[in-house]
Amino acid sequence: MSQPFKIGFVLFDDLTQLDFTGPLQVLSRIPGAEIYLVAPTLEPVLTDCGPFILPTMTLADCPQLDLICVPGGFGIDDAMQNSEIINFLKTQAQTAQYVTSVCTGSFVLGAAGLLEGKRATTHWSYHDALSRVGAIPVRERVVRDGNTFTGGGVTAGIDFALAIVREIAGDGVAEAIQLGLEYDPSPPVDSGSPDKARPEILAMAQDRFAPRLKKFHAAMDVVLTDS
Repeated sequence: MSQPFKIGFVLFDDLTQLDFTGPLQVLSRIPGAEIYLVAPTLEPVLTDCGPFILPTMTLADCPQLDLICVPGGFGIDDAMQNSEIINFLKTQAQTAQYVTSVCTGSFVLGAAGLLEGKRATTHWSYHDALSRVGAIPVRERVVRDGNTFTGGGVTAGIDFALAIVREIAGDGVAEAIQLGLEYDPSPPVDSGSPDKARPEILAMAQDRFAPRLKKFHAAMDVVLTDS
């Protein structure tokens, strides 16, 4: 690439760390990539597993991006209602080459009206709620609709990022990044999707997510009422 390819990750408190760092690790290796970690302020952003992330730029100071990525996490409840984040996404999406999300970050895009009529995916436990933001739910790990890429839950962010690298820089670069990261999954258990999980494991996960989904839908009710 003759010009820097500007990639911006929108950060907010209580984001899921791997939703962000998985794609970051992959996308930062695109030749010519220029990474921006943007947030409403430069204050440290707390992830869901403890560590802080330091934004490199405020939303107000961020230049026009070539690619926007919104990670997910429990913090989406507040992010969906943050007018500064929503207005930033609406403005950036007008000329960005790619508008993207990982996991439940899709709902922040949706709150900005950027998934209306588009095929999209998200974390399996939230999947049916995509229609609430006008999206067409598709049960795939990575979904592309025009210049919009959405990834499934958490670890799907790596597959998502490799799909974007392939689109931008070609198979060879994507393969070289995959090899450099030794991304060759071979988990000791095989329960990574609802289709593979034993019924009792799926029920356990659903019970665990139930209180969280109740809070999410309450936040979504506010977003849809205000829109």
